[in-house]
Amino acid sequence: MNRPLLFLDVDGPLNPYAAEPEKRPDGYTTLRVPRGDASDEEGRGLSRRRRPLRIWLNPQHGRHLLRLGFELCWATTWMDEANRWIAPVLGLPDLPFVDFGAVLLQERPDGVHWKTAPLVEHARGRPFAWVDDEQSARDQAYVAAHHPAPGLLHHVDPRVGLLETDFRTLAEFARSLPASS
Repeated sequence: MNRPLLFLDVDGPLNPYAAEPEKRPDGYTTLRVPRGDASDEEGRGLSRRRRPLRIWLNPQHGRHLLRLGFELCWATTWMDEANRWIAPVLGLPDLPFVDFGAVLLQERPDGVHWKTAPLVEHARGRPFAWVDDEQSARDQAYVAAHHPAPGLLHHVDPRVGLLETDFRTLAEFARSLPASS
């Protein structure tokens, strides 16, 4: 059976970076990543001379994500580094990732997010959900115009990260799709 894809962003949905800086959300653990090994919330390369990057992750999110019925795929500036730093804390296996290559952080003149076209290309006509904190109506319009299968662009508030309601929405989307082989 060909499961739908779930494209996962890290900063925002999994790491509520915009939460109150001195108040770790309930259920989250703190991870310190050396700045040379990751990108900051805006995706800029980080210097090793600065303090480690503080990441908040909820270890229960991995279990919830695995139960949704999707094939999970990183869609983040962390790219493969998400397997090194994020997946172990969440209890996830190594996941495939979208290699954004030359379009990484490159603004488009039409206002479509720089991730959108590569995600549509990566999906290759498969249904997908994309969990991020940066999509807009322009991204939804792009997906509708360029992707023949259902696509859910699910916005997550970067102040709170993924909530139970988000997992319900994703599960309902997965269940709404026709079974394929």
